[in-house]
Amino acid sequence: MSKFLRPAGQAKFVDRHTKKMNELLVAKEGHNGPIKYGLVGSPLSKPSISHSGASFAPGTIRQAMASYSSYSNHSNHDFRDLSIVDFGDVLMQPTDVVESQDRIYQSVSDILSNHEVENFIMFGGDHSVSFPAIKAHHEQGKTVGVIQFDAHHDLRNLEDGGPTNGTPFRRSIENDVLKGEHIVQIGIRDFTNAKAYADYAEEQGVKVYTMQDVMRGDIHQIIQESIAYLTNKVDLIYLSVDMDVLDQAHAPGCPAIGPGGMGSWTLLEAVEQAAQHEKVRAMDIVEIDPTVDIRNMTSRTASFVLFSYLKGKEL
Repeated sequence: MSKFLRPAGQAKFVDRHTKKMNELLVAKEGHNGPIKYGLVGSPLSKPSISHSGASFAPGTIRQAMASYSSYSNHSNHDFRDLSIVDFGDVLMQPTDVVESQDRIYQSVSDILSNHEVENFIMFGGDHSVSFPAIKAHHEQGKTVGVIQFDAHHDLRNLEDGGPTNGTPFRRSIENDVLKGEHIVQIGIRDFTNAKAYADYAEEQGVKVYTMQDVMRGDIHQIIQESIAYLTNKVDLIYLSVDMDVLDQAHAPGCPAIGPGGMGSWTLLEAVEQAAQHEKVRAMDIVEIDPTVDIRNMTSRTASFVLFSYLKGKEL
């Protein structure tokens, strides 16, 4: 066989000096011992208030990782020797939303109980997947705090629509998984939330930074304040990254796109800085619909969010 022929699906050009970021993913079966970074996919989008193909996102984000090399020019550091243990995707129940969410909870609980995972990463799925994952962390005996990057409060009441992607943090509060004062929301946007939910956030002691706060301030200062606010209150800080915190120009693949949002650089800097703190030990990335994305722009940005987390932890 000619040395230039490759089996179908392999890259046409191979550079022995370059390792792609998706090559850092290893199956659980191929890894023993403590796990520094553990990844799971939660391909659930049926609870989404708006039409969403977010169930396709975990696989698409993994594929998007192949667009990047493992080398960071800024830090002159190559991450090629890093391993991310991929536990695969949680199998969803085709018709039962609550059962699917419970499967996420059980799966994350099993991972945390049976493996020594230093940093937990989850690819959603819509934002409803955050509640079962945070609940699993809480039931490991941890007081959990959340830094939520989002255009929306996600504090909708459950009586009107059940456990949708608009309810994960209210559901967490009402089920004693989180205290309101242990939630920091960054990027909350005008004309995107009902006043009743802003009032609920205030009543529960949720700390809110609006997009005006982000644009008129310094994201590094906001992250520093957020970490300082949480660090003496909680055992573990969980980053929840709803990609619709980004402006629609940066994230066209979000079901709830809108103007006036964050730029990708701001989000990446925020995640990298937050990850540097020892209590930040978990992150989810949610709300991408690959079926409406443009050239996988949003999934490519989501994979870069993961890289920013790794960079913050490693350097």
